[in-house]
Amino acid sequence: MKLCREKLVEEERQVIANNREYNEKFEYASNRIKTSKYNVITFLPINLFEQFQRVANAYFLFLLLLQLIPHISSLSWFTTIVPLVLVLTITAVKDATDDYFRYKSDNQVNNRQSQVLIDGKLQNEKWMNVRVGDVIKLENDQFVAADILLLSSSEPHGLSYVETAELDGETNLKVRQALTVTAELGADMSQLAEFDGKIICEPPNNKLDKFIGTLFWKDKKYSLNNEKMLLRSCVLRNTEWCFGLVIFAGPDTKLMQNSGHTKLKRTSIDRLMNTLVLWIFGFLICMGTILGIGNSIWANEIGKYFCIYLPWDQWMKSAFFSGFLSFWSYIIILNTVVPISLYVSVEVIRLGHSYFINWDRKMYFAPKNTSAEARTTTLNEELGQIEYIFSDKTGTLTQNIMIFNKCSINGKVYGDAYDELGGKMEISERTCPVDFSFNSLADSKFRFYDSSLVEATKLGDPSVHEFFRLLSLCHTVMSEEKSEAELCYQAQSPDEGALVTAARNFGFVFRSRTPETITINEMGKPVVYRLLAILDFNNMRKRMSVIVQNPEGQIRLYSKGADTILFERLHPSNEELMCVTSDHLSEFAGEGLRTLVLAYRDLDEAYFNKWQKMHYHASTALENREEQLSALYEDIEQDLMLLGATAVEDKLQEGVSDTIANLTLANIKIWVLTGDKQETAVNIGYSCNMLTDDMNDIFIISGRTVLEVREEIRGAREQMMGKPICNGHVFPEKNGTSQLRSVVEETFVGDFALIINGHSLAHALEADMKQEFLDLASMCRTVICCRVTPLQKAQVVELVKMYKKAVTLAIGDGANDVSMIKTAHIGVGISGQEGMQAVLASDYSIGQFRYLQRLLLVHGRWSYLRMCRFLYYFFYKNFAFTLVHFWFGFFCGFSAQTVYDQWFITLYNIVYTSLPVLAMGIFDQDVNEQKSLVYTRLYEPGQLNLLFNKREFFICIIHGVYTSIVLFFVPYGAFCDSTRDDGQHLSDYQSFAVTVATSLVMVVSVQIGLDTSYWTAVNHFFIWGSVMVYFSILFAMHSNGLFSIFPSQFPFVGNARNSLIHVTVWLIIIVTTVMCIIPVVVFRFLKLDLKPSLSDKVRYMQRARKKLRPTQHRMRRVNRTSSRRSGYAFAHQEGFGELITSGRNMRFNNPSPALTGKFMLSSTSWIENLRKKTTDSVSINSSEKNVKQ
Repeated sequence: MKLCREKLVEEERQVIANNREYNEKFEYASNRIKTSKYNVITFLPINLFEQFQRVANAYFLFLLLLQLIPHISSLSWFTTIVPLVLVLTITAVKDATDDYFRYKSDNQVNNRQSQVLIDGKLQNEKWMNVRVGDVIKLENDQFVAADILLLSSSEPHGLSYVETAELDGETNLKVRQALTVTAELGADMSQLAEFDGKIICEPPNNKLDKFIGTLFWKDKKYSLNNEKMLLRSCVLRNTEWCFGLVIFAGPDTKLMQNSGHTKLKRTSIDRLMNTLVLWIFGFLICMGTILGIGNSIWANEIGKYFCIYLPWDQWMKSAFFSGFLSFWSYIIILNTVVPISLYVSVEVIRLGHSYFINWDRKMYFAPKNTSAEARTTTLNEELGQIEYIFSDKTGTLTQNIMIFNKCSINGKVYGDAYDELGGKMEISERTCPVDFSFNSLADSKFRFYDSSLVEATKLGDPSVHEFFRLLSLCHTVMSEEKSEAELCYQAQSPDEGALVTAARNFGFVFRSRTPETITINEMGKPVVYRLLAILDFNNMRKRMSVIVQNPEGQIRLYSKGADTILFERLHPSNEELMCVTSDHLSEFAGEGLRTLVLAYRDLDEAYFNKWQKMHYHASTALENREEQLSALYEDIEQDLMLLGATAVEDKLQEGVSDTIANLTLANIKIWVLTGDKQETAVNIGYSCNMLTDDMNDIFIISGRTVLEVREEIRGAREQMMGKPICNGHVFPEKNGTSQLRSVVEETFVGDFALIINGHSLAHALEADMKQEFLDLASMCRTVICCRVTPLQKAQVVELVKMYKKAVTLAIGDGANDVSMIKTAHIGVGISGQEGMQAVLASDYSIGQFRYLQRLLLVHGRWSYLRMCRFLYYFFYKNFAFTLVHFWFGFFCGFSAQTVYDQWFITLYNIVYTSLPVLAMGIFDQDVNEQKSLVYTRLYEPGQLNLLFNKREFFICIIHGVYTSIVLFFVPYGAFCDSTRDDGQHLSDYQSFAVTVATSLVMVVSVQIGLDTSYWTAVNHFFIWGSVMVYFSILFAMHSNGLFSIFPSQFPFVGNARNSLIHVTVWLIIIVTTVMCIIPVVVFRFLKLDLKPSLSDKVRYMQRARKKLRPTQHRMRRVNRTSSRRSGYAFAHQEGFGELITSGRNMRFNNPSPALTGKFMLSSTSWIENLRKKTTDSVSINSSEKNVKQ
């Protein structure tokens, strides 16, 4: 929302509690929001202004103005104003409806009631009357009215619990806590009314996870951060009441700051249409110029003789001026080559395609009650042109449901199952898990199969105990004890939940926490640790630590994080253990497990006290707070003692391997962009068959300097060029003068893979190297980018978009995927374990990765096919309709007289031909959905943009020109010497107009019948119904009744009846229709016989043997064993550690069928079988066999 007047940009915000007079001098925004654009007075002018900013609408308005000039218009103004007003009205009604709902929503929100502390008393005020600096009271299950600083609550230690689903889509509860000094205010109205603290904080911004400010009160200052804020539209849960101070209101709140519009995405067909429309405008001007010049010549050479019989006005005697007026007249008449209904029809078709996606029950994920959703209606056909898919790994390819699988403790591996003889055995459903009955607090759902770890725990192994003690202390999990022995953990990441649950089952049970303590049960005995500090996780640290003091007074730092980070911080005495643990990590990696390293450090009390003071000063600093804290964390997390490592399993989602195989066969390149370690990503690559042992080579780029990365990229490229592997599929050459289009890439695709880490990628994306990197990556079948940041994900997508000019799709499930989802042409969000951020930012959302193949190969391909056929036919029918006027101009003295009745011109596009083409654009399909998934190569025409491009457009024009020539000259020639049954001449203008118009309707109706591949009852009704509607309206408008009421508007009285009763007229209509259609039929028959497309072949087999299904081939599973390392990016969010230490604690109390048909169909075999025309089943089966080869 824009404010009524400009105000100075805030550098910082100053607020004094309970002091409206002071706060109002800064002119802060009120709490009233306005997302609606219009009101009753401004709707019409603003909406019309917006609509006429569209070039097409402005163009038709210009034509309407021309038609109001009687000297140049031979058409009545209503021929343009009727469709224009219809389109403007439909759009205005839609805009008004949408805005009305926005207004109702605004009104509902603005009129919500809030309790505001005024003059020491709570008063009910509407939300829109709340001001910055007010103290307000919230009660359980109420929405937060503004961005407020939490002052006090009904819960211990000033805690409150909020649900942030309106902000980030996450339904799990978040914990917020007030400062201790303000929590003491409680619900005492007098103390709250006297509270006059001053807050200096950052200006309004859209960062939901960040807030920096300082409270000055009673000559002291207190650090403020995001964990002390309740943001607008959060819901207070499990908290009886709380009080807060309004910091940001209305449009300044984080919610409203994030309500900006996402960058508009347009499809390649949209961009092509814009170009074609400009060409058509140019073509229109050329035709108008030709006819204008013809008029000038005719007026100068012939027209002067007509002055004797038809005197002209003096100003009309100039041949040049006559031609000038004729030019504008023909611009009006010929404007229907680009009808306004085109744009409306396109939007209706896209809307229909979106509903098909939403209604597809085969993309419904029952476990989460999640359907596929088209969150935009403008990008459907782009789904049929995808060339590159950029996918996240965790939660997108994998389930993101973590299971504690194995661990390494003090150099020994635990987790494998052994038989009675001590031999290792495979774990299956029949394998008996370890008995945890000795632990009454164990989680009954937890499964582990190595009893030796339980025995080591029971025997009191110090290393094992310290290992699980760390897991039970070093985390930010919240615990809620619903009943005795029934614990419920709320973890911010599945990884943490799995590790704390593992510690729980092995006897180290996390029970509860307060701001200063953590209580755990150690082998049945309750132990309370004093929590001194939490060194929280962030994307740079890739680790978290806690500092605790045990009952004996010993201070110890526990840390867990990525091995590459913690190994650098180990004490030199750990070298031998580090080597052994590193080997175990490699072993875990070979199984695709996600790893974490655990370590600790004993701290001297004097050293810690000194560090703690520096930590306090850094945490209250107004400038460079994060940098100072990071330096302090780095200082204390040194000389660690290694304990071991954990291995957590994150399984692939169902159907991922088949989906990737099918999309790869459709010539779609899949790049994995993940924050996980290289080894984990590589193993997932093998699991889903993106990487195989059969590959020629796998190139790993891991250089840490620009020079090293450049050498590795060039070395890989030279090695690849030295042994090119042709896969038998030759791509057509493209006109690309693009710098990065490698000739090699266009002629062959080698079976190579490229793996690059984040450090190397940062150098590879630099301006002088990104071309070489993209050349190399483009020639690889698989690309995996590891340890990448969200920004790098977006940069990789942008690189491919910019230089490859390819249509890209990004898919992910977490907040770290939002940037690449917004950058790609198509963004797909998965409703995963990491909240709904990706879905909220996406263009399409699905429940599982496996639904992506149906979204692209079925819905995307059909949408592209339908839109292309719609555009081809639409332009064809309008060129055929319009160019008749052009030919007629040479026989009417270039007078701009129209061939058709003006009502026919008005209704042609909006009544006679609109519904059949809409039916084709919405329902048509070349092959059914099963065949679309089986024969994945059917997807390639969209990638190569073959079905509608500039070449197809010119063919469409030629087709339309030919049809217009036949439509005009056949009736014209026939009418020259024709007579009626009574011997009178048939060749009057009105009969000619009816004959040409009827021929046109018949031709375009038959043509759309030929263009329709998939007939439905709707198609039949619309096509033949439109023909009947044409004749009904024709006879009605030529009737005596309408002529008697509107004689000037319906001059063709009785003409239809008098013309269409003659056999000669019907013979002309039939001959004209046949001459227009026969060349199309012959051309398509020869093309089908001599050069059938893959779609033609599949459709032939579909018709020949509907009951026969393609033979299914089971893909060979490649098992690979190696010493690949594995790990995972610490799936964690920053902020929970500081929340806890400052008092944020829980309250006290078969392969897919699509794997078949993977190769191109053999044209020769198909043609031979077709020519045999045999119907016996043996021959047909033989044909099927040849085709599949």
